Amino acid sequence: MKIFARIYILGILVTFVAGCATNKSTPLSNGVWRGTLATDASIDIPFNFEIYDSLGIKQMAFLNGKERLNINEVTETADSVYIKTALYESEIQAAKVPGGLQGVWIKHLPNKTVKMVFTAEANKDFRFMKDTGNKAVDVAGRWSVEFHRKNAANTYAVGEFEQKGNKIDGSFLTTTGDYRFLSGVVDKNTLMISAFSGANPVLFTGDLTDSTDIINGKMYSGPSSVSNWSARRDEDAMLPDAYKIAGLKAGNDHINFTFNDLEGKPVSLTDDRFKNKVVVVQFLGSWCPNCMDETAFLAPFYDKYKDKGFEVIGLAYERYKETDKAKAAVMNLKNRFKINYPILLTGYTNAPGQVEESIPALDNFSAFPTTIIIDKSGSVYKIHTGFSGPATGKHYTDYIQAFEKEINGLLAQ
Repeated sequence: MKIFARIYILGILVTFVAGCATNKSTPLSNGVWRGTLATDASIDIPFNFEIYDSLGIKQMAFLNGKERLNINEVTETADSVYIKTALYESEIQAAKVPGGLQGVWIKHLPNKTVKMVFTAEANKDFRFMKDTGNKAVDVAGRWSVEFHRKNAANTYAVGEFEQKGNKIDGSFLTTTGDYRFLSGVVDKNTLMISAFSGANPVLFTGDLTDSTDIINGKMYSGPSSVSNWSARRDEDAMLPDAYKIAGLKAGNDHINFTFNDLEGKPVSLTDDRFKNKVVVVQFLGSWCPNCMDETAFLAPFYDKYKDKGFEVIGLAYERYKETDKAKAAVMNLKNRFKINYPILLTGYTNAPGQVEESIPALDNFSAFPTTIIIDKSGSVYKIHTGFSGPATGKHYTDYIQAFEKEINGLLAQ
């Protein structure tokens, strides 16, 4: 009955927004807002965003921990608001109501459209609840995490959290990347953390038996995904070496490919541009938040080193095989991060097995992003799976420092 009610309400809201509300409303107010997205399980995933003016134009920023993701495609009418996150091909359509907004979040996928009921309240800077002053269990530190999968092998992660009072910031690190900036609270013995920046809403809840165990964990992702998780405090928790996950098939020490760039011109690793240079091949997708984090690092790094014998090639594995749709998605990424290195449209998608089909020498490719470092002779030097972004703190700074040192070492050879 609850799920049916959600679908019914969603239909009403879509019709209401599309048809344009008739209530007279005031302009969209600046400040921090509290938004929620309703799952099919009748669980609300909360998040925060800020509305502000820039040169007299309304702007929006998703707020998650230390991250602020600015969105400049905000359209306001007398009774409605439309917010587009072009990078993730998603949007919010909402009607103005007293004190806030009501509407729907829409994400466009190649074979379907995902929708979730959206509500928001103005001038609410808390995410889950106001600070009650209740003594909270201490969760700050490092945790060994296990995600329990119904029809697949369990997966493992490392959780790292910072805590001030009952407020929590942190992330989960996995072999394929991190869950980016998570933010929330500990209320007595209940942990609640969430994130949303236009791509995919996620909520983690769990019970703290004490300061050493998290049980009865639930992970809600998007409108319908629900899975279980648990954790135990472990300051020595570690993930497998990211350089030892993917590799090359026996007998290979090179990779080869020829794909078209965004202008339709074929580009190959054997082109003169890349000869006798250190080359990084970035496997990415515009749909991938961890790829966005890596690109935010690689784009200025390339600009710094491009005149020193260093090159980057991005290989885009989009959700669309159609060239025009894939190109449009990649252009959003290119423009957002001011990418000056070539990004090639592979014609393949992110479906399992497609990357290894496109680059036959690869073995055990398992994640976007994956980064291949090629030395001046054209041999594969290292392959790094995943990317630990800014949300992982020291792991991020340690990686980029080691990466720069490694590139400098190869350039000096």
